[in-house]
Amino acid sequence: MSKVEFKLPRMGESITEGTIINWLVQPGESFEEGDIIVEVGTDKVDNEVPAPFSGTMLETKYNAKDVVKIGAVIAILEASEGVSKKAIKNTQKEEVKTATTLKAPNKIAPKQSGVVSSTYQVPVNRTNKFYSPLVEKIAREQHISFEELARIPATGNDGRLRKSDVFKYIEEGRPAQFAQQVTEAGYSIPQLNLDKGKGKIVEMDRMRQMIADHMVYSKHTSPHVTAYVEADMTNMVNWRNANKEAFQKKHGEKLTFTPLFVEAVAKSVKDFPMINVSVDGTNIIVKEHINIGMATALPSGNLIVPVVHDADKKDLPTLAKVINELAEKARNNKLKADDTKGSTFTISNVGTFGSLMGTPIINQPEAAILATGIIKKRAEVIEKPEGDTIEIRSMMYLSLSFDHRIVDGYLGGSFLRRIADYFEQFDVNRKF
Repeated sequence: MSKVEFKLPRMGESITEGTIINWLVQPGESFEEGDIIVEVGTDKVDNEVPAPFSGTMLETKYNAKDVVKIGAVIAILEASEGVSKKAIKNTQKEEVKTATTLKAPNKIAPKQSGVVSSTYQVPVNRTNKFYSPLVEKIAREQHISFEELARIPATGNDGRLRKSDVFKYIEEGRPAQFAQQVTEAGYSIPQLNLDKGKGKIVEMDRMRQMIADHMVYSKHTSPHVTAYVEADMTNMVNWRNANKEAFQKKHGEKLTFTPLFVEAVAKSVKDFPMINVSVDGTNIIVKEHINIGMATALPSGNLIVPVVHDADKKDLPTLAKVINELAEKARNNKLKADDTKGSTFTISNVGTFGSLMGTPIINQPEAAILATGIIKKRAEVIEKPEGDTIEIRSMMYLSLSFDHRIVDGYLGGSFLRRIADYFEQFDVNRKF
């Protein structure tokens, strides 16, 4: 048998360190190749680090919550008999394959309870309904709703729910999962036995479950308000149609509408920086970077959000190149963690599917999301000094969903109008 130094592997091009969240294999315990040894957090993304071969854990070098540099030795493993020297040599060559949208729930084995309490009530000390970002993240991973969180006994200061409270609750078999919640107003959630019909059963894949949880979590977290404007896209449409072939010949990139949209949105975010924020308890974090996410459909039908980092600092050819590369990666399921992290504002182009407009759900923890509808030619009344005329124009609806906790109607409406203005005032004589 051979002793092997197990180093913290790379988890993305820009990741330099990680935080040990939980050791799933303790000293003295054996494991099989592919078993998850340790969970490591990086920039709010949890990564499961698998065993490169079968063996035994001899020693762990770090404890939970310790911050560790990439490449540091975090454990000493002992390889089982029969493990090849090549497998041991290649131990540290593989990156951890992970993405924020593909994160699997923590593996916590709940106790099996024969009876689930139907009379479980919210403890009297649960007047504090504030949840830390870590507790909210655990809840999302374990598919725990806010209603169920409110039923968990809290041991933190001022009645605050702690991470250990949630883990203990899960280990006990989630006794309040189906219990009726008693609210301060005395209202309890009815247990409705709805007829869901009969038909073919299709089980959600893991990614669809994560999307569902994220959408429900967003609606629970943010009071959504949606504003709408209509934009005359004629100048932009005519310019693109006239220049797309020359653009591709010069820069080697297809010119879609997406980089033009991203460019205008980034400029508008610079004009209204309080859109580029997120909530942390009672604080508002105004982001230093303008990273535009693009909601993209995968071949499987699921949704993912690749990110154009520092979009405001990129010219149009660079935006086109980055966006085309991200779209190609998405189509081939080759997006990495760095490609999908750090967005501060998201665009969803519902017009791609022929939709006139949409009411998008905010991509947490962002404050707003823009939906762009289909561009359609219509007869429009054009006001001119010499009199009104009717002309054929290319029109598009824009809709902005925003978090009313931190974005009021004036800010949301002004920001949305500014985007439409940039679209409508597009320079038809622009050079590239």
